[in-house]
Amino acid sequence: RLLIEDRGPNSRSETGRRSHSSVLAGGHRFIMPRAVVCVGLGDPTLPLGSGVLALDPSWVVCPDGLKAGQIRMGVCAASVNFADPLSVKGEYQVKMPVPFVPGSEASGCVLEVAPGVTAFSPGDRIVAFNQGGMYATECVVHESSAWKVPEGVDLAAAATIPVAYGTADLALRHRANLQPGQTVLILGASGGVGTAAVQISKVLGAQVIGVTQGAEKVAYLRSIGSDVVIDLDDCSKERPLHLLIKQHAPRGVHVVIDPVGGTLTGEALRTVAWGAQLVVIGFAAGGIPKIPANILLVKNTTVHGLYWGSYAQNRPKILRSSMDDILDWLARGALRPHVSHRYPLDQVPLAFETLLSRKAKGKVLIMPQLSSSASQDHRHMTSSKL
Repeated sequence: RLLIEDRGPNSRSETGRRSHSSVLAGGHRFIMPRAVVCVGLGDPTLPLGSGVLALDPSWVVCPDGLKAGQIRMGVCAASVNFADPLSVKGEYQVKMPVPFVPGSEASGCVLEVAPGVTAFSPGDRIVAFNQGGMYATECVVHESSAWKVPEGVDLAAAATIPVAYGTADLALRHRANLQPGQTVLILGASGGVGTAAVQISKVLGAQVIGVTQGAEKVAYLRSIGSDVVIDLDDCSKERPLHLLIKQHAPRGVHVVIDPVGGTLTGEALRTVAWGAQLVVIGFAAGGIPKIPANILLVKNTTVHGLYWGSYAQNRPKILRSSMDDILDWLARGALRPHVSHRYPLDQVPLAFETLLSRKAKGKVLIMPQLSSSASQDHRHMTSSKL
């Protein structure tokens, strides 16, 4: 199957206007679509073909054609999130039927739209969210889960937006109701959601205390605007995390953003002000914490759970409004996504290893147009801002 083709009289496609390669990769040509496919559940870091992940060189993304409301897009960049390797391991809360293509968010250009789709046209630059399917040269998404990328915004940078920045924004504004002048404590602040939370908190006029580990990540957090940075390497039995936080927020923090879990959740709860908001986003540390209800009672603290993807089904208007605001901030330069690592499609396991071993600062991207040889220049990037 040719990558660009006539899909029938009712669909609108890129045929006759621009090729996929010229739209996405400035001359890099593809003859057949490709995708990374999970053929079983297991270790996501094993090389392709030696474990449960394999490269399908003749992937057919929609063999029966597009259904109502669907868009076929050529992928410029796909973002790597913790949910992706967890899905490959079979440990994510949403179970994907095997075989499946991992990846839940990507940016690229519209190749074809189904009949009745009027908000998007072939050639449009978009960013989209989907439950899988993004680690490929092309994918299919629903129009309700796609947004146009503003002019002047780097297309690859847009791939970092939906999950990380969407999660951070809903956590801060919709759940915690963060107000100007309040203090927000962000655990795992150098990760994808953490980076987004730092930047959005500053847009909202809050004071930020970021928690990370290691001198390099401390410097990174300072560079993106965190008012205070606490290095976990400075913690000890005599100087536990909660005491270090209280040195900078003696009257307590108003909001806690927690994508980490483990023992850090309890430490953070010991620093909250009266009436504080704790937003539980994930468990990157691996342990699901037990929340001490006595602290919630005494401090009148509210605990929120936040799963961004579920807003698409339950509160789609709130999700869409949030994304519109985020893209506007991005277009105005108020947000600056940071990508520390980029990998080609055949190095998805290396991308997973980078994320799981806490080597990333900000986001990790899969770039289907990036060659394996060229990726050696990008594999250890630690300061690329798009």
